[in-house]
Amino acid sequence: MDTSASQEFAVVGTRPIRHDGFDKVTGRALYGADIHLAGLLHGRVLRSPHAHARILSINTANAKALPGVKAIVTAHDLALGSMDDAGLQETSSGFRYLSDNVLARDKVLYRGHAVAAVAAVSPHVAEQALSLIDVDYEVLPAAVNVLDAIKKDAPLLLDDLVTEELGTPSGQRSNIAKHFRFEKGDVKTGLGEADLVVRRRFNTATVHQGYIETHNATALSSTDGTVTIWCSTQGAFNVRSTTAKLLDIPESRIRVVPMEIGGGFGGKINVYLEPVAVLLSQKTGAPVKVLMTRGEVFEGTGPTPGTFMEIQMGMDKTGRITAAELDLYYEAGAFPGSPVSAGAQCALAPYNLENARVDGYDVVVNKPKTAAYRAPGATTSCLAVETAIDELCAGLDLDPLKVRFLNGAREGDRRVDGPAYRKIGYIETLEAVRDHPHWSAPVDKPNQGRGLATGFWFNGSGPSSCYITVNSDGTVSLVEGSTDIGGSRASVAMQAAEVLGIPAESVKPIVADTDSVGYTSVTGGSSVAFKTGWAAYEAAQDVISQMRERIARIWETEVNKIEFSQGVFKSVIDQTQSMTFKQLAGMLLKTGGPITGRANVDPGGAGPAFAAHIVDVQVDKETGKVDILRYTAVQDCGKAVHPSYVEGQIQGGVAQGIGWALNEEYAFNEIGGMSNPTFLDYRMPTSLDLPMIDCVLVEVANPGHPFGVRGVGEVPIVPPPAAVANAIANAIGVRLTELPMSPGKVLEGIWSSTKNGRID
Repeated sequence: MDTSASQEFAVVGTRPIRHDGFDKVTGRALYGADIHLAGLLHGRVLRSPHAHARILSINTANAKALPGVKAIVTAHDLALGSMDDAGLQETSSGFRYLSDNVLARDKVLYRGHAVAAVAAVSPHVAEQALSLIDVDYEVLPAAVNVLDAIKKDAPLLLDDLVTEELGTPSGQRSNIAKHFRFEKGDVKTGLGEADLVVRRRFNTATVHQGYIETHNATALSSTDGTVTIWCSTQGAFNVRSTTAKLLDIPESRIRVVPMEIGGGFGGKINVYLEPVAVLLSQKTGAPVKVLMTRGEVFEGTGPTPGTFMEIQMGMDKTGRITAAELDLYYEAGAFPGSPVSAGAQCALAPYNLENARVDGYDVVVNKPKTAAYRAPGATTSCLAVETAIDELCAGLDLDPLKVRFLNGAREGDRRVDGPAYRKIGYIETLEAVRDHPHWSAPVDKPNQGRGLATGFWFNGSGPSSCYITVNSDGTVSLVEGSTDIGGSRASVAMQAAEVLGIPAESVKPIVADTDSVGYTSVTGGSSVAFKTGWAAYEAAQDVISQMRERIARIWETEVNKIEFSQGVFKSVIDQTQSMTFKQLAGMLLKTGGPITGRANVDPGGAGPAFAAHIVDVQVDKETGKVDILRYTAVQDCGKAVHPSYVEGQIQGGVAQGIGWALNEEYAFNEIGGMSNPTFLDYRMPTSLDLPMIDCVLVEVANPGHPFGVRGVGEVPIVPPPAAVANAIANAIGVRLTELPMSPGKVLEGIWSSTKNGRID
């Protein structure tokens, strides 16, 4: 079902076969692990068995003596390791934290924290060498969740961390890196106007992105001082700049080749292995490949944060939300930088509120440094807000959809964190929910319930580059710098094809290395279709401009006398005089030489995205198991460049959100280690757990993009946990406030409500 934007296009909005599809289904696509170079050595990383410990010494003598071992590196081989104490004092904490996360220097701050790395003639020898490295640890108490970390007697993770309190250094050392606030109106007055106030606390577990391909890096350091890195990454230029900084190498001497990426979802933005592989290659003079195991991915890379949240929200009898206040405590992992700011900005974004306050706390804990995960920070804060709204609706006997209409954000409304909306499609998504047969279908069987939740994501942008070369057969080669993790090659190629008036199949897109294309920011935040699509649009316009000049020369007329439309050049003076794009392409080499269009852009106006989800569940009150019976995801996608891929992005986000809601969590033992670092024990949903996810594409064109594009990959993960929680509450009358809502949690909720004789 599509609610179409007013403007239709020849290519944008169609469903061609993706350009990279054949290679991927036939196994010809090359991923990071597929790199095989002459003389290749294999690297392995030694990781801490402790969640929190001081490194007293590292003895590598026995490992170095093992036949086949070619090199060993530690944190002292990084650029930071060569600095004296004075240099350390002058170095930014951000740099030190980045360096310490790649290889621990003085302390390990989570189980799985990298301590040393080995290069050897085989993976088996490298693994044996790790067992011979003797690390003397002083084990320290650990704080593996927010509530433990913020206690007054909590062990301090970072000796130099001083809390930033509302933008100002507080002078207090603690595990709270930052406390900030967004505020609008008067919350106290607003709560006083409410006929009902809900107060709730929420706890959500740490979860992982769950990508299939593990992290990898292959590096070759040449005798001339240049370095080539092959890796699985969402941002080749980020790998280049980070590696250059950590190793004190000029960026110009590093070339990063992004391979095909087997999933990322934000988790492959951070840098882990690349500097280590380069160091090992520098020491050996040979190429070195380092691959993570699945357990290393879980324990040594960034998951999304666990959280503790408190919400207080008031509503009057008409359904108007009179006030809302939230306190959000997000895990940053071992080093500052959780997505709590994004969570705070997104939490109330679907609503136009007069009175609101959101306080955010960035808290370090003894877990891996957090990384992005689809709409980072927004899913959990949405849980708090959307379930509170539904609880208020139930208490005041109000329709939850009508209440969202009443309070819904519209063009010109201002968010709690400040920005005012341009053209948005939140109300349109609610209208699509209202009109969908799922919303009106009966839910009348025992222990079945329906839930509704909405969500928001900003969508991202950033610098991007694109080159388009015209080939003599009428096709074009398109070179871009954005890693493709969700069909973006197709969407970028289609936008170029639309401008050029040629089929999408006539555009040959390539994701290039850092020496072959201009700077392009990371693939993340649902930014690529917008920013790199814009770069392709501008590069295609450049091609057309040059081709108009060429045909004006051929026809011996002025450029302004040439018009171009739908792949055909025509003379304004003589309408019988025309030439197709393909015809002119075949004449370029004989009429002045090849044509290449290029564009370097940094566009603003990405345009936010909204989603509204409906879910039906069945709850087994004896086992606590929750089954998803039906799911409908409505989303404003701006202009859907390739509707099939938009639907795929939505369905993937929903599946991950359901896993977050019902099953997925990091389980920690008494010493702070992860107990379930495999896909056998870390329970992700499978096809057997999910129904067909129905997608409704609402197309409210983004006025900030030539084709009306909005990013689509982030927001579908935001509403699912809240929607499922609301459905469970409507099914069995139990309001759950912890994620995941596993069978055990459901049973505890049932037993608690039965014991109390009420819903609590």
